[in-house]
Amino acid sequence: MAEEPKSPRRRRPSPDHASPAKGHRIHVLTLEGKAGETLALPEVFSETVRPDLVARAVRAAQANRRQAYGPSRKAGMRHSVQWSGKGHGVSRTPRLMESNRGAQAPNTVGGRGAHPPKPATIWSQKINAKERRRALISALAATRDARWALERGHEVPDHLHFPVVFDDALESVDSAARAREILEGTGLWTDVQRASEGIHVRAGRGKLRGRVRRHPRSLLVVVSAPGRARGFRNFPGVDVVPIHSLGTEHLAPGGVPGRLTLFTPSTLKLLGERYAPAGLPAGAGRGP
Repeated sequence: MAEEPKSPRRRRPSPDHASPAKGHRIHVLTLEGKAGETLALPEVFSETVRPDLVARAVRAAQANRRQAYGPSRKAGMRHSVQWSGKGHGVSRTPRLMESNRGAQAPNTVGGRGAHPPKPATIWSQKINAKERRRALISALAATRDARWALERGHEVPDHLHFPVVFDDALESVDSAARAREILEGTGLWTDVQRASEGIHVRAGRGKLRGRVRRHPRSLLVVVSAPGRARGFRNFPGVDVVPIHSLGTEHLAPGGVPGRLTLFTPSTLKLLGERYAPAGLPAGAGRGP
């Protein structure tokens, strides 16, 4: 009697790549830091975090902003030089007329560069549109887990639940004093102090090129429209970004996901409308 063919054995997905659970809910915080009503999160926050795509999208965005640079084609060549020829017991370096001082060659003071940067070099990097949008989704999903924020070095209070969602009244805060009261009441002011204490003078040549200091990143406040939550703008490391201008670089500075981000119910509603229920983009975004 012939044996029945065995059905192919299905491979069990690993925990790292398993589909996360859907339907998360979060408490909406009042401006005094007290938990209020619960709110259903858009399913984009339940997607799998892809740090590789996030880093690739940020690198591409930084490369696409890079400007072409290079020396003048006549740099180091504006000399009247002569070469005495071989057999005189001296090096073959071109020398100034009626002088023994070398010029024009790469090994001389004021000479041309040996291998200078070429202005025709193409620094831009290409990335697929779906990969760029998936990177933004991954960066949004990383804001739901406190582990990503801790890995970035943020000072996170123990009682805080992620993502951090404040009442819509947060967008009407126009005073820096009031904004500081809100952050101190929820324990988020320590992260702003961390960014303020971490400002330091840059090492290397960047100091001579306008990039004197390095500023650590702190909170990201996502608002529903431009010109709102103005009281948070002047704090060190804090950025206020409208939802329609939100990009991967805002959520993952340096290509590292998990920035400590503050949302409001209005911004979450716009996020739910912007992306499809399955977590895939409903339309094109504004770049990474």
